[in-house]
Amino acid sequence: MHRAWNALSRWVRQLAAAVVFYTRLPLPSHWPFDFRGIARYAPLVGLGMGGLLGLGDLGLMGLGVPAGTRSAFVIVIWVGLTGGLHLDGAMDTADGLAVMEPERRLQVMADSRSGAFGVMAAIAILALKLMALIDLHQGRWFALMAVAAWGRWGQVVAISRYPYLKPEGKGAFHKTHAKPKLDWILGWASIMGLSLIGATVGLLSWRWVVGVNLGGMGLAIAIGAWFYRQLGGHTGDTYGAVVEWTEALLLCCAAALQ
Repeated sequence: MHRAWNALSRWVRQLAAAVVFYTRLPLPSHWPFDFRGIARYAPLVGLGMGGLLGLGDLGLMGLGVPAGTRSAFVIVIWVGLTGGLHLDGAMDTADGLAVMEPERRLQVMADSRSGAFGVMAAIAILALKLMALIDLHQGRWFALMAVAAWGRWGQVVAISRYPYLKPEGKGAFHKTHAKPKLDWILGWASIMGLSLIGATVGLLSWRWVVGVNLGGMGLAIAIGAWFYRQLGGHTGDTYGAVVEWTEALLLCCAAALQ
């Protein structure tokens, strides 16, 4: 009993730490956070964040806000919830990959100033999300939860599967505490649970749910592998890029499959 209580207490501390690390949601600073191994909880954080976005979307719809304006509000809130953490990584990654000399890419990515390619990447990601959400007429709440979770599951895969390219940095401690099998299964099982509930109670089409999940898994793995091929490994910036590009492209898939 004592061992089970300790395990539950550690789980709560790590989940709370994941919320603090990956979002800007305010939690009491005196809570005993445990940041070890928080990456495995990132998909759960994504599900929760997507749920909040879905509730906000439903609330705006209830107020009679048109779909386009409603979608724009959702995207802005989406960026605000993360504080632009992952979007900043996607911008830095784009700037780094634009450099022709491979040996200079990490140096450019470490520069806090955004270049032209970083700005273009941010515009492309936000535009894809906005237009896909406008075109999405069914299951918007599920799509928001699924894309946020699959994007972070892709990050978990990249952390456990590929080498980390810096001796230190924001993402280094994720690699140190990674437990691949547990990390992969926890996020995957959470997304599958959501999908089964949504499809079983008749809220969603089975065909659409299966298509979104297959697309999410494929994109999450493929995007992480692509960045690995370009750089020979990953950094905290590329982890963010995996999240953002998986979210944007999967949201487009969800709109196309409906």
